[in-house]
Amino acid sequence: MDSTYFKRYRMEVDLSVPRFAPALPSDYRLVPWNEAVLDIHARTKFRSFRDEIDSLVFPCLGSLEGCRRLMREIRNKSGFLPNATWLIAHGSTPETLQWCGTIQGVAERGGTGMIQNIGVVPGHRALGLGTCLIERCLAGFRMHGVKRVSLEVTVENAGAVRLYQRLGFRRVRTVYKVVDEAVVMA
Repeated sequence: MDSTYFKRYRMEVDLSVPRFAPALPSDYRLVPWNEAVLDIHARTKFRSFRDEIDSLVFPCLGSLEGCRRLMREIRNKSGFLPNATWLIAHGSTPETLQWCGTIQGVAERGGTGMIQNIGVVPGHRALGLGTCLIERCLAGFRMHGVKRVSLEVTVENAGAVRLYQRLGFRRVRTVYKVVDEAVVMA
């Protein structure tokens, strides 16, 4: 069976450098982690990634059940950090409520942190929501004494690479994710 290789960057940021806390646009609000929002994270993750390159690289992101399974796995990691895990909601009434952004943070061995799946739903992009999610997540890591935080990004996702660079992330490694050709062609 043939395989496709996706080039990914591992990027890292030093939390000893002063950070800024950007404001969300009006009618958007950050929602902290609690157990009741696990499925909202999964649904928001699915809506953010289902039509993106990362749903080919990580097929679980292309299905709602895959996103639910992934969120349960992230939540069950020993280093899961509730203070580094956020949602963004838009709208002020139940009729207008839209879940439009998600991020999760996990502390790893050795005192580093790993950002999991930053997702912003189409229609809410280019408003600074990704920046707000990342900065709030980094603040949560800092609260737990984490000094360095990394993430991985598919190189073809040029907008995300630029965002991370603008926020001070630097490429520390290039990795390749192997995906069976049958998954890519599906």
